[in-house]
Amino acid sequence: MKHILLIMCSCMFCPLAYSQDASNSKVSNSQFIDEQSFDPTSILWYQQPAGVWEEALPVGNGRLGAMVFGGNAEERIQLNEETYWTGGPYSSVVKGGAEFLPEIQRLIFNGKPLEAHKLFGRHMMGYPVEQMKYQSLANLHLFFEDEEVTDYQRWLDLETSTSSVQYKAHGVTFRRDVLSSTPDQVIVVRLTADQPGQISFRAQLRGVRNSTHSNYATDYFRMDGVGDHGLMVNGKSADYLGIEGKLRYRAQLNAVPEGGSMHVKGAELFIKNADAVTLVFAAATNFVNYNDISGDQIARVNDYFNNIRNKSFAEISDAAIRDYQSLYQRAELTLANTTNSALPTDERMAAFETADDPSLAALAYNFGRYLLISSSRPGTEAANLQGIWNESQNPSWDSKYTTNINTEMNYWPVESGNLSDCAEPLITMVKELTDQGSQVAREHYGADGWVFHQNTDLWRVAAPMDGPTWGTFTVGGAWLTTHLWEHYLYTLDQEYLEEIYPVLKGSVEFFMDFLVEHPDGKGLVTNPSNSPENPPKGPGYEYFYDEVTGMYYFTTICYGASMDMQIITDLFAYYAKATEVLSRDQDYAKKVLDARSRIMPPQIGSDGSLQEWAEDYEQLEDKHRHFSHMYGLYPGNVISAKRTPQWIDGCKAVLEQRGDGGTGFSRGWKMNLWARLYDGERAHKIFKGYIKEQAYPQLFAKCNTPLQVDGTFGVAAGITEMLMQSHEGVIDLLPALPSSWNAGRFDGVCARGAFELDMQWDQNQITRVEVQSKKGQTCRINPKTEVDVTVNGTTVSTKPTKDGGIEFETEPGETYVLIARQP
Repeated sequence: MKHILLIMCSCMFCPLAYSQDASNSKVSNSQFIDEQSFDPTSILWYQQPAGVWEEALPVGNGRLGAMVFGGNAEERIQLNEETYWTGGPYSSVVKGGAEFLPEIQRLIFNGKPLEAHKLFGRHMMGYPVEQMKYQSLANLHLFFEDEEVTDYQRWLDLETSTSSVQYKAHGVTFRRDVLSSTPDQVIVVRLTADQPGQISFRAQLRGVRNSTHSNYATDYFRMDGVGDHGLMVNGKSADYLGIEGKLRYRAQLNAVPEGGSMHVKGAELFIKNADAVTLVFAAATNFVNYNDISGDQIARVNDYFNNIRNKSFAEISDAAIRDYQSLYQRAELTLANTTNSALPTDERMAAFETADDPSLAALAYNFGRYLLISSSRPGTEAANLQGIWNESQNPSWDSKYTTNINTEMNYWPVESGNLSDCAEPLITMVKELTDQGSQVAREHYGADGWVFHQNTDLWRVAAPMDGPTWGTFTVGGAWLTTHLWEHYLYTLDQEYLEEIYPVLKGSVEFFMDFLVEHPDGKGLVTNPSNSPENPPKGPGYEYFYDEVTGMYYFTTICYGASMDMQIITDLFAYYAKATEVLSRDQDYAKKVLDARSRIMPPQIGSDGSLQEWAEDYEQLEDKHRHFSHMYGLYPGNVISAKRTPQWIDGCKAVLEQRGDGGTGFSRGWKMNLWARLYDGERAHKIFKGYIKEQAYPQLFAKCNTPLQVDGTFGVAAGITEMLMQSHEGVIDLLPALPSSWNAGRFDGVCARGAFELDMQWDQNQITRVEVQSKKGQTCRINPKTEVDVTVNGTTVSTKPTKDGGIEFETEPGETYVLIARQP
């Protein structure tokens, strides 16, 4: 049974003493770390504060995020609100670009990529050429007198979504707990000590300005006190790229001490000799949606505080944890512990290079689910490049939505991880993109439907951006629609399919217009196109000075990039299946399937590898981080070790040639690709390299150096693919199991067809599986061992399948138990 810290009291934020409640968490102090009695798959812990932002511990409720440093003399809690971006509603659509498309296509087909690049840059790029930036909101600083401390520990409890720090100073044990509440939409900081009257500190809530642009930039803020109990920052977003900053925000902190004294002087809060203190942070902007900023940020913040006016800290924390656990506890991965499993997480990661620690993979999986729950809740914005955590006004790649891999990777584990609810923000974002996406299709391409490229921001702009080297990626929207289809495959929710059907059809309509016949009759191709973000080495391709970017760089512009062809092949198939399910547009679907049959298929190049481009080009960057032309193997469904063996050696050749290194997201992708090739040892080797070189101490992924969330999610998805796959029409158990994971348990993992599994294995073999059927579909499963199947104690009739598995009929809501037969 799980326990949680609750501090009971009836008055607002006036807890009296620690007690335990059997509903949720575990212990009242860090003794569980000292005694090594904690679950190493759910606790990240350290013996020193974070030295830099990238080492801080994240909390989030989907909208409000915080990075907790855990300092003793000075605590910094960096704060984000997901809708605080530069600019305001704007459009990047440029009218009239479509008239230049035929000439651009002619130049590309005739081997003149630089001329085509220049023409595309002048007439078909969106304007502004770049997009808006995600911004840091504020920093809460707490200043203490305790500079020298002992017995220091800080930790993040994934079971309770709480970040904590504890230490001793002058004979007193101090503790702080931080959590972000979804039900109450606040961040709560609880400060306690084991002796009365010991808590004294000075607090300041600081705004953040983009001083890189100017010390007197167009973003501004004002810091003020709130009566004798709080602090606030009021400000506006920055103008950027000629787009006026129209967002307004309020960030406010209220303090409730127990005992002692409190006063506010200017923009600082002073608390002296308190027994305990509760700090509550609320924030909001005037953002309503991508084209509406009519909200009242002040009223929203006031509402947040009014809604908790009569709630104790115990009530706020208990509601927050219960809400979080309703998602987190749906799935759980258990792998073997070793003596290293109890080490501080940074030391544990270092030791992993030379000593096995299977449960570290379970911790990485659980941390990925934790981040997804914390950054993507129904009604919030989709998780961006950094989830919701960002300390910079000029973050790397603007912390936007990069849709030539990164945004998609953020959501790879959402369905299998039993977090379908958390896909809602992505689904909503795709719907919103069809607004400007349909305008771009018409004005830039002269096509019906909608199109979206490789980047968007809070304002859902859809035109090509950054420059033709990146902007000619026309399948960003199509790739996102495959996620919408995957959500259907996992849920079989027909009402949902009705809802997103126009989005699917709109993407199909664009490509039915945009695809062109190759002059030499090789099939239908996209033109222009590119393979993110790798430059081909072939006739006409060379480094040059680009007038759009003002850089000496390369072009990626081409026709028929392999990734395009694979994504569209999937898109057309998914659309046709949707028309069958919904019994509509059957005649149009036949035309779509006919076009699909004429799409240029994957090619094997002269070096034996899968071609990245329609032409058999070499690469200018031979160790490129992207695996764009491997989309069809993962996450797509075009290339299969079972169905299309003719392309598998070519896939392996690409993976071998590019090696096991690279950025965090690249390694996450490689794990999934090798898992789809049923090579668990190689996938595990890549995981070990990721932990060593491309993961921060709290398991956030790196993109070389910048912190990103994509690799964290990609690794979580890769761990799932190693243990269970369901993309081939069968639930394949332990398809890529590494030898070090020879025993384990995976509960709550979801499979396509609306199935949920609890599975156990020992000595590399399945011993027991419980399959819950949510929609009553035929269950096809391959446990790779002989099993008996029962439901409610009654034997179920099964039939063998061609791949060595079994199939049986199911009823909605029933759970079927598979037990391995004893030899």
